[in-house]
Amino acid sequence: MEVIKDSSSVGFSQRKKDHIEISLRDESQASLDQFSKIQLQHNAIPEINFADVDLKTQVFGHSLQSPLFISSMTLGHDGAKELNETLMGVSESMGWMMGVGSQRRQLFDPQAFKECESLRARYSKAVVFSNIGLSQIIDSPVADIQALVDSLGAKFLVVHCNPLQEAIQPEGTPQFRGGLKALTTLCEKINVPVVLKETGCGLSEQTFDALKNCGLAAVDVSGLGGTHWGRVEGLRMQSDELGYQVAQTFANWGISTVDSVENGIRSSFDGSLWASGGVRNGLQAAKLLALGAERVGFAQPILVAALQGEGELQKKMLQLDHELKVAMFCLGIADVESLVGKRNLLRWK
Repeated sequence: MEVIKDSSSVGFSQRKKDHIEISLRDESQASLDQFSKIQLQHNAIPEINFADVDLKTQVFGHSLQSPLFISSMTLGHDGAKELNETLMGVSESMGWMMGVGSQRRQLFDPQAFKECESLRARYSKAVVFSNIGLSQIIDSPVADIQALVDSLGAKFLVVHCNPLQEAIQPEGTPQFRGGLKALTTLCEKINVPVVLKETGCGLSEQTFDALKNCGLAAVDVSGLGGTHWGRVEGLRMQSDELGYQVAQTFANWGISTVDSVENGIRSSFDGSLWASGGVRNGLQAAKLLALGAERVGFAQPILVAALQGEGELQKKMLQLDHELKVAMFCLGIADVESLVGKRNLLRWK
């Protein structure tokens, strides 16, 4: 397979545009049926009023109106600023937290800092998190990563790990040796909490155990079930027969979001557990919360709505919150903390 390295910000920008367009295709979705095997137990006499249901929560001391959040999606290309303005503006008004896409471009293009600085200046009250890849923190001084966080005024930093995508992507950086050491050093020296997330392939129990002493504040499992970046990269290079066929071989590679949460519960990792990956509605979010996740992230459904404008995005987020509230009411649960980890409310089919 021919390996192509970016020689300019132009190639980087085009790749990010391709990712957005291809990620919206049906063939990029793993479409794993992972939630039908879990049933929440209906409470016919909930002993609360619907108005009593309150989604308010906190993340690292910052108040939020919902445990649902917008997962990291896009940054660093023409059009990303407008899309992130939509995402950040609505998330600020709705009281959701949100992440930007990878800030990798800022490591080699000083002009890219302006986009993040502009976003933060406009939406000063939004709870936003930074985002950079594990392979980038291995090769970058902590001061450079801190600069990414500062440019966005981020409340915490997400480090994403995507070995499958990097191995398949023609321009990939599949250099992960020393990742645990770099992650531990970063957690020790950076001035915000650090969260590790996968990017659609989930986490094993062994991976959780390996992360125990890194100093992470949380882990987002980002499991198999939604957008699959092995598929996305394969669709980017259909003219490369070898690369395309390899991507097809790994089209269903990964651990489901549900199974990843279970792995986290069984492991020795003692930080906060978050879940994303193929979550499509508030009922599925309620199931993940009852399993033990403390927050639930959405990406593809949010992206689809955001591309239609602020009005559609707000409607989608209101719908997701309302669905979660209905599920909680029908369980007799009035607050999020009382739902998290209440596995006795679940029945496995």
